[in-house]
Amino acid sequence: MTTRDVKQSWIHSVNYEQFKSEVLQPSMDQPVLVDFWAEWCSPCLVIAPLLERVIEEFAGAVWLAKVEVDVGENMKLAGRYHVRGFPTLMLLNKGEEQGRFSGARSVPYIRKFLEKHGIRTAAG
Repeated sequence: MTTRDVKQSWIHSVNYEQFKSEVLQPSMDQPVLVDFWAEWCSPCLVIAPLLERVIEEFAGAVWLAKVEVDVGENMKLAGRYHVRGFPTLMLLNKGEEQGRFSGARSVPYIRKFLEKHGIRTAAG
């Protein structure tokens, strides 16, 4: 497995049908940051590479699940979690929401959000 493969194992695109098995169940053992986003959403496109950078820094301490709301039945997930704008990032742990934020945010903001919820980078 290459370094790129390992990094990609922490980042998943998921849909409505996969949400339970790919997000809720793994969150019982591993915090999962869910990114509700849309292709037409400029702030979503801005934050995407920043999220990937932060997830790589945390080296598997948290996973990223990307839910494109305009694909298939994914908007049902946004409705279930009362998402009002995009992007919305929601942290799940043990199947429960631990926190959320909306809009494009900086790397330090994302890092502090995760650390506030007890998730640490590989370095510390």
